[in-house]
Amino acid sequence: MSSVAVPSVPLLRVENLEVRYGGIRALRGLSLTLEAGEIVIVTGPNGAGKSTLMNSLAGLVKPQGGSILLDGVDITRHAPERIARLGLSMVPEGRHVFGSMTVLENLRIGLGARADAKSAPLDLDYVMDLFPLLRERSHSQAGLLSGGQQQMLVIARGLMTAPRLLAIDEPSLGLAPRITDQVYEALLRLQRERALTLLIVEQSATRAALVGTRMLMLREGRVVLSGDPRSISAQEIERAYFGFDA
Repeated sequence: MSSVAVPSVPLLRVENLEVRYGGIRALRGLSLTLEAGEIVIVTGPNGAGKSTLMNSLAGLVKPQGGSILLDGVDITRHAPERIARLGLSMVPEGRHVFGSMTVLENLRIGLGARADAKSAPLDLDYVMDLFPLLRERSHSQAGLLSGGQQQMLVIARGLMTAPRLLAIDEPSLGLAPRITDQVYEALLRLQRERALTLLIVEQSATRAALVGTRMLMLREGRVVLSGDPRSISAQEIERAYFGFDA
């Protein structure tokens, strides 16, 4: 008797997501999927719905319609803490550190969202190796770090939750190109060594082509372009970005 292949379930499936702020539709039936191990870059003009999408995934914004499934589990109405325990960690835009606490204390905050704390010491060593500056400054107040060091810290804190999917909103915002390169080098190492799935909001389509396995462009709350960023032409990106007809 021949066996029947069972279709694999995407790590993340978003279907017909609707989010409104008053009379403004921020997301308009948005749908997307992420497979385990992908690095998906979300780009698009200001106001396209990028941050709303990320906040919806993390449970910070409650959609008015549609669904979000993480590894087949419907998390659409879950609280952020429960979503984190299920394996989706969000690094928001703006480098939100606890300034009066030390770097080490900030990292330990991530332990509260872990489903299993047994491997926490190993993960702490790993993120310190990933971002050596954090080891050097581990007993310094987080508020005294530079902008680039704070970005490294919030990513490392997100990793301390032991996620399967790390969603990062604008990791390069306000950073010097050299620091941005260091941040992305660490993210690529994460994907290579731990097969971590990454969903990254990034304004630069050039950066998407350098690191992403797939690019999604949003405009007016919808996905208007999707594919391998290395095979999408500049003309296609321009048409999608500005809404020109093909």
